[in-house]
Amino acid sequence: MTAAVLALVALTVLGVCVHFLAMAILRRRGITVTRTRFGLTLLFDTTDADGTPVRMLNVGGAFQSAAYIPDDLRDELACEYQREQGRIVSELPRLRDAVVIGGGGFSFPRWLATHLAPVRVTAVEVDPKIIEIARERFGLARVERELAGTGRLSVVCAEGWEWLRGREAPADLIVNEAFTGSRPLGPLATEEGARLVHEHLAEEGSYLATLRFPLEGRASRPMYEALAAFSREFGHVWLVPEFPDEPRHRGNNTLVASDCDLVAADCTPLAGHEWQG
Repeated sequence: MTAAVLALVALTVLGVCVHFLAMAILRRRGITVTRTRFGLTLLFDTTDADGTPVRMLNVGGAFQSAAYIPDDLRDELACEYQREQGRIVSELPRLRDAVVIGGGGFSFPRWLATHLAPVRVTAVEVDPKIIEIARERFGLARVERELAGTGRLSVVCAEGWEWLRGREAPADLIVNEAFTGSRPLGPLATEEGARLVHEHLAEEGSYLATLRFPLEGRASRPMYEALAAFSREFGHVWLVPEFPDEPRHRGNNTLVASDCDLVAADCTPLAGHEWQG
């Protein structure tokens, strides 16, 4: 056996040992590591700024979900940007049927189904492993049991873009929570995506998407391209920033698009945020 082969074998053994050592260290620290469709997924418990216990889901190096652990908060929204989205959705003039593309920990579809009855919510997630994690560790299975037979929450394992293309019934609300690692939106940020969303919304329906970008700088360019695409397709577009006073800080900003003037229809959280291009 040559020296080169021996060195390769030694390096392979060393790499395996380092991997198992790293996994052991993470387990001792309460971090569960799982391989999912979009990379390694880290699941762990921590506390928020107020000391409230929360469960975090990190997929492919990007945080995708945070959920409260205490029983009295388990179906509340743990992130401020999602609470703002909840306030927007709560004041929409028309909301009977909602579609959420992208599951993660299913925080937002769970909140919609448990707080805005009798809204019917369909949550579409492409990764069956993520759905399994959400059911076992984020309370999705419990909510499905509690709402069984009501039609208020349906979970679909499918690619959101293709599933939406094949859906016949229009929705009053489409929420895009889809991420691939740290990149949000995917194909639904394009001109074709804007048309697809528009075609599958009911009259005066609304589209809501999370855009994780800074407000200024080169990194913000894809967000403004998405805003421009939706402004050419819809009568009104709003951008609600997570960090309006820190424009260079990457934030979970909220895009809302509709043919209805939602502010005139008393959706007050959108007041002052209409995007003019």
